Amino acid sequence: MSAKNTPNSPGPSARTPQELRNVVLVGNSGGGKTALFEAMVAATTPDYRPRASDDRSIQLSVASVATDAAGTEVVVNLIDTPGYPDFVGELRAGLRAADAAIFVVSATDGVDGATMLLWEECAAVGMPRAIAVSRLDANRADFEDTLATCQRVLGEGVMPLYLPLTGGDGTVTGNIGLLTQQVHDVSSGARRAREASEAERTAIDPRRSELIEAIIQESEDDTLLDRYLAGEQVELDTVISDLLTAVSRGSFYPVVPLSTLAGVGVHELLHLVAAAFPPPTMHPLPSATTPDGDPLPALRCDPSAPLVAEVVRTTSDPYVGRVSVVRVFSGTLHPDSTVHVSGHLERFAGHDIEGHPDHDADEKVGVLSSPLGEVLRPKGPAIAGDIVVVAKLTRAETADTLSDKDSPALVEPWVLPDPLLPVAIHPVTKSDEDKLAAALQRLVAEDPTMRMEHNAETHQVVLWTMGQAHVDVLLERLRERYGVNVEAEPLKVALRETFVAAASGHGRHVKQSGGHGQYAICDITVEPLERGAGFEFVDKVVGGAVPRQFIPSVEKGVRAQLEKGVIAGYPMVDVRITLTDGKAHSVDSSDMAFQTAGALALRDAASPTTVVLLEPVDLVAVVVADEHVGAVMTDLQTRRGRVIGTEPGVPGRTTINAEVPQTEITRYAIDLRSVSHGTGVFTREMLRYEPMPPALAKAHLEEH
Repeated sequence: MSAKNTPNSPGPSARTPQELRNVVLVGNSGGGKTALFEAMVAATTPDYRPRASDDRSIQLSVASVATDAAGTEVVVNLIDTPGYPDFVGELRAGLRAADAAIFVVSATDGVDGATMLLWEECAAVGMPRAIAVSRLDANRADFEDTLATCQRVLGEGVMPLYLPLTGGDGTVTGNIGLLTQQVHDVSSGARRAREASEAERTAIDPRRSELIEAIIQESEDDTLLDRYLAGEQVELDTVISDLLTAVSRGSFYPVVPLSTLAGVGVHELLHLVAAAFPPPTMHPLPSATTPDGDPLPALRCDPSAPLVAEVVRTTSDPYVGRVSVVRVFSGTLHPDSTVHVSGHLERFAGHDIEGHPDHDADEKVGVLSSPLGEVLRPKGPAIAGDIVVVAKLTRAETADTLSDKDSPALVEPWVLPDPLLPVAIHPVTKSDEDKLAAALQRLVAEDPTMRMEHNAETHQVVLWTMGQAHVDVLLERLRERYGVNVEAEPLKVALRETFVAAASGHGRHVKQSGGHGQYAICDITVEPLERGAGFEFVDKVVGGAVPRQFIPSVEKGVRAQLEKGVIAGYPMVDVRITLTDGKAHSVDSSDMAFQTAGALALRDAASPTTVVLLEPVDLVAVVVADEHVGAVMTDLQTRRGRVIGTEPGVPGRTTINAEVPQTEITRYAIDLRSVSHGTGVFTREMLRYEPMPPALAKAHLEEH
């Protein structure tokens, strides 16, 4: 969205929430979502020219268009989302802003695992859905086979509303409505409607009867179903009314054949959206509290109610600064008004999130715009249910809540996926280093699926991302938008050191160079403790060999050396150190001398036979489709993982629990996607430290 592309003509405006439809396009990458988005916008917007965008496939895009439904103008907010799994955060934002979904399924590729999971997720919340079978103009396209696949894997209620018509050469020339029995023909280059011929009616009769019966059944109109099964002719208007009821209820999923190249199915899909998809008044709204966490009354999609809105997407524009896409849930958002901005991701996450501290502030809203892809058009107030673009909202981040300043509210953010692919970066030059912190803060504000970490142990800046494509985009944005050049570097895993056998150490620090010298001698024994026991210091000095005032100095020196490690520079853990003997000088002994002697004694006790490296082990839970369980378990074992059990999940899904060293899963987010054919997701949490195998430890020491 760019201020350079802002026309003077205003965007469409709805007077009531009933005149709004918020629809998200979803599906796998390459299925034709963006082509459909552009075609729907072009079909409703005179002189619209589709714009090329390098980011189109990786970011959410919104267009507000007007179309007709039974003589009433309806404003449709179309939301195009990326299909590539690395940008699932944009998809989640689109689902949050929408009230219904169109699943775009390629007639050449069918339904993939990720699409099935998303369908199940929408089903769990009762979101109305339709299916657009796209790319019917491509080679190997098969509508009937794709329809059968959808019906098999997506469940009951999936029925075609139209059937495609093909010419003698096999190209798509139009479609035929099973209910209306009207043919929409584009073979002449223009879209023309006509009544179906007798032969065409005869051909579609079995499918038409099946469709009508399914509509009546899914609409739960029992009386009408009994009449229909008894052979009574049912009026078309009654069937269409039941169709709208079933679609809005989320129990019937019409299928529309689509060829954006030929212009087939676009108008029919727009009519379905306007006539059958529900307005925002029928969609469940998120719960809201005060910023302090006190519950508020249930939100109402009412323009006269208190304002509650949410930032669903944030970007930085070189001309207008920060640009926010906002969904208004309740009340009305006015230009030039002051709103309360509230963001509490850390509270809902239950832990600190670097770059996303909880915040509350009042801020003035500037100009509101109606989006049309990359173009912004002037807009007046945005009523409940609408989607609007707000420029220069400097305090607000993605997932923040906007509300009346006199009655602040906080909406629980949508479920954000955990970024599980870490990449360490470093600035290329000193100038890049100076600009890096500010640039990363802006990236974090835009993209809540990215986590930033300054690792105090490894001294690396780590970006936690969704996948390699996500990494590439983030590095490109740093370079192109903010002029910061960074390079990726090998990720360091924070290891530990520990003793595995008892040992003795002698520390002698004696120096004399004129004036007061330095004199301290101490003897220690080191014993290993069980994992997680920490550090113990025991004083067993007898006879005052080490004066009492210097015993804490020995402990302090030992602790300092534990932090530095003794063989590879990693902190040492889980040991008991006992001070057994020593010597002091009445003049030259000092606190610093005994600190040094304590550190020397610990280093003296260490050897390759007594000290080992410890590596962190994570508890990993992988949820995967049943047919890929074996492949995932085998892959985990090649990573030195120990599978500790499996649990059945929802039908067709299994959870695999395993303990895996962190060094083996730094790129597991990418590898799991390949092994599971896109059906696997996982979580990880730190479990404990375990000794690294000697061969790997030796290789690590040689490398570092």
